[in-house]
Amino acid sequence: MQPSRRLRATVALTAATTLVLGVTATASGAVEEAGIAPKTSFTMKADGSSGAAAKGKAIPNLDSVKATVRAYYNATNGIANKTTSPYITELASIQAAQTAYLDSAYATVTAAGKVPAIVLDTDDTTLWTYDMEDAGMGFDFDPTLQNVYVQEQRFPATPGMVPFVTAAAAKGFAIFGITGRNDDQRAATLANLTKVGYTSFAANQFFTKWTGKPGSTQPSYITCATTSCTTVEYKAGTRKHIETDLTAAGGKKYDIVLNVGDQWSDLQGGYADKTLKLPNPTYYLPSPNLPGVSEPALAPKTQFTMEPDGSSGKTVGGESIPNVDSVKATIRSYYNAVNGIANAKKSAFVSEMKTKTKKTADKIKTQCQKVKAKKGKNPSVVFDVDDTLLWSYNLLDAGSGFAGDPALRATWVEKKKYPAVPAMAKMVRKAKKGGCVVIAITERPASEASQTRKNVNKLYDYAFGKENFYTSGDKAATRAKIKTDRNLRILWNVGDQPMDLTGGNAEHRFQVPNPTYYLP
Repeated sequence: MQPSRRLRATVALTAATTLVLGVTATASGAVEEAGIAPKTSFTMKADGSSGAAAKGKAIPNLDSVKATVRAYYNATNGIANKTTSPYITELASIQAAQTAYLDSAYATVTAAGKVPAIVLDTDDTTLWTYDMEDAGMGFDFDPTLQNVYVQEQRFPATPGMVPFVTAAAAKGFAIFGITGRNDDQRAATLANLTKVGYTSFAANQFFTKWTGKPGSTQPSYITCATTSCTTVEYKAGTRKHIETDLTAAGGKKYDIVLNVGDQWSDLQGGYADKTLKLPNPTYYLPSPNLPGVSEPALAPKTQFTMEPDGSSGKTVGGESIPNVDSVKATIRSYYNAVNGIANAKKSAFVSEMKTKTKKTADKIKTQCQKVKAKKGKNPSVVFDVDDTLLWSYNLLDAGSGFAGDPALRATWVEKKKYPAVPAMAKMVRKAKKGGCVVIAITERPASEASQTRKNVNKLYDYAFGKENFYTSGDKAATRAKIKTDRNLRILWNVGDQPMDLTGGNAEHRFQVPNPTYYLP
């Protein structure tokens, strides 16, 4: 459970702060109810740009992506299984498939009088960062914490890579390392490699990036288009240096027969006979290619199939899982977010909300008026709170990088910092004008009911009376209770999550798009 998002815990059903008896928190209907089930097929560009024109439901849900990644790594509490997982199985297959090529390449290169070489990236190529990324950071990269992991040599070996490198070295391949880690992390990285069993990384064949400090400046063999080198300029330039400038025993030149990395930017730019991409859906580090160089094969996928519960991670390869960083970038494009702050006036999300609410709000008003005129049961409309009435985007993104910060969330609740969800004020207003009783049901705990109601009413013209504000962990049961006890006819149920909308006890449903988290 990530408390910065909605509280998933079941809480006592209350109206304002008074307990309403007779309601038991249970599962409230299946997610597969018509129109509510999440999509399972997606088109997404790795740079996130597709979010600028997407509908919310067409974006891979970030919670579902994380669940898929965790299934792929067979992770528990953010810790990857070190013995068995789809990731380990896929890596073993990838590694085994190189044997025939390496044997052939070795023969060809040595016959030409050169020394065959293999170049390897470090993070998630030779050293495995998954536990840091998930358990340590919640997939929100923290360079300070990363440096702690580096200096304390906490990383295990990437599964299967120690025997892979050891076998290659035993055959006679020269082993080189090129990492994006900097010179300040060089000694600790080499020590970590040795600690986990690598014996083939000589210090003079291991390249780290310069810091700009005295004694750590850009080497003369690296040429960059601007004062700041791209990853490809650095790594491709270093590979060129290995093949062009360096010599092995007997004055022989090196021929890089295999370049291994988990990022496409590790592999772009040439100066290797073959590239080997290791799967890594946990982060994405893009880089422009060298000027005039086109390598369309070295690019991420754009088509994905993913079940919302994460189960796809057990059956698909790593490249077929939407990358966490790419999904975040797509979500930020959708909300037109800058530095984690959504644009409340102009974005794909705002446009979608305006379009979705325009007709529905008028329809709600008309239906409320018709039912009210019959003088039978009083008409009502039920609204969820988080990301239906109160907008949590800035808290989730700017506040915690989608990782969750319970203390910050508590501050937002206490200080009533949530803004209104764009376009929702019109829907609430139309329901009230039509004569409907507007009701809010939130899964926030009863202890937060007062501050939450004040936050809502501050933004929605004090539309929600104390008697019409409920906290509940079972919304379908709450709706049933309201209908029975208060003789209300619930015309519409409005929410962003399946748990808000499933289980019946409402005649119509309206779903607010929300790709930032998933509560089935």
